[in-house]
Amino acid sequence: MARRQAQDDDAGRETGPGRSEISFGTVSDSAFAIGDHNKVSSTHHGSTDVAPRDEQQAELLLAVRNLREDLARCTRTGPVEVLDAELVATEDDITATGEAAPSRLARLRAALTTAEGVTAMLASGAAVGQAVGGLLGG
Repeated sequence: MARRQAQDDDAGRETGPGRSEISFGTVSDSAFAIGDHNKVSSTHHGSTDVAPRDEQQAELLLAVRNLREDLARCTRTGPVEVLDAELVATEDDITATGEAAPSRLARLRAALTTAEGVTAMLASGAAVGQAVGGLLGG
């Protein structure tokens, strides 16, 4: 009985007429099927980020992410909550379209001004302010 089980276990590893051996290296972002009458579908669950449109947008995206990290360590007041929401929306815009629209930048600038008591102490707050000023021209 043990010998028959060993033969059955080895049967899947044999090659020759009617049997094939298939080996895959690293596979990512792919779908495949082996054999007759198989159906393959693929759903992408990973990041779909769009690259920032230009260097200024890339700098803004980095500054926004840094400020969000710094704000996570601050007391959550109303102005900080509003600023964080604008930072999230700005990041979403840049990663979805490659840029933050002027109207988004204006809202972010207003939120920075309102939360100035917190952001004035943070280098990341100054970096976001400078990036927004550069994109809005002032």
